[in-house]
Amino acid sequence: MTKDSVEQTIHERLESFRQQSRIKAGSLIVSVFGDAVLPRGGRIWLGSLINLLGPLDLNERLVRTTVFRLVKDDWLTTQTQGRRTDYMLTASGQRRFEEAARQIYAAEAPLWDRRWRLVMVLGELASREREQLRRALYWQGFGEFSPTCFVHPGADLESSFDALGADGMSGLLPKLMPLLAVNPRLGQSAHDADIVQSAWNLESLAGAYTDFVACYQPILDALRQSAPEGVDEQSAFLVRMLLIHDFRRLLLRDPELPEVLLPSGWPGHAARQLCKALYRRLLGPSERHLDRHLLLANGELPPASSLVSERFQGQDALTELA
Repeated sequence: MTKDSVEQTIHERLESFRQQSRIKAGSLIVSVFGDAVLPRGGRIWLGSLINLLGPLDLNERLVRTTVFRLVKDDWLTTQTQGRRTDYMLTASGQRRFEEAARQIYAAEAPLWDRRWRLVMVLGELASREREQLRRALYWQGFGEFSPTCFVHPGADLESSFDALGADGMSGLLPKLMPLLAVNPRLGQSAHDADIVQSAWNLESLAGAYTDFVACYQPILDALRQSAPEGVDEQSAFLVRMLLIHDFRRLLLRDPELPEVLLPSGWPGHAARQLCKALYRRLLGPSERHLDRHLLLANGELPPASSLVSERFQGQDALTELA
């Protein structure tokens, strides 16, 4: 396959993104900070961020407005250098991305100890408090088993409660009871699969994973059949950002169920292997692009740390088949 074929598949993905009626710029910028900025010291000059995202048709006004909103929402903070300003993730924002990163860049799914993690609501909560709690636990992967019971097969309950406190819900913690539960498998009792069916909509998530594979598989196929220099550095950076952005958004909906609880042929596995294989092929040229274009307010070009090379370590089935 020729370099033109690679460029065509990448052009189609970038154009598809640009033609969206509504671009969720805030979510994309958080992905850029987590994937590209954190490994280079965690900060970036606003003008540099605007230039990096310009080719995706995120204009200066949109980036500025979005960044200011992220500061207000405690995702980002600022540091002034003369007449310029660096932006960086807040401690809370960095914690939230690092939690997601454990899923995004994991080599493989975790094993299950066959114990369920429950968060029980004891006492009355106002409707606003209940919705705030439901959303916070949803983003941690918990399923809603009932209005007073949330369930997950592998969450670290201490970390989950710490995260609730960090998100401003310390006042709710005395009304929540964390529990560990084991299914003793008695007679005709319900099975673990029945909990999954009640707590999560896996059909919708499976469709989203299938769409993800259909979107990025042509790019990986084209790169596999091209020369190593088959993609230019800017395009590699842009596709890498969209790849991680799209995969991160899927994982925010994914409870990360262990293999034994998933339907056979679960498309999330193919999506993860695809993401790993494509990310690795884009990493070299995209990092060279950042070497030249990720600037601090003082004009410095911060080097990448070893964090980048540590991502997606482990066996890669798709790469082995290439």
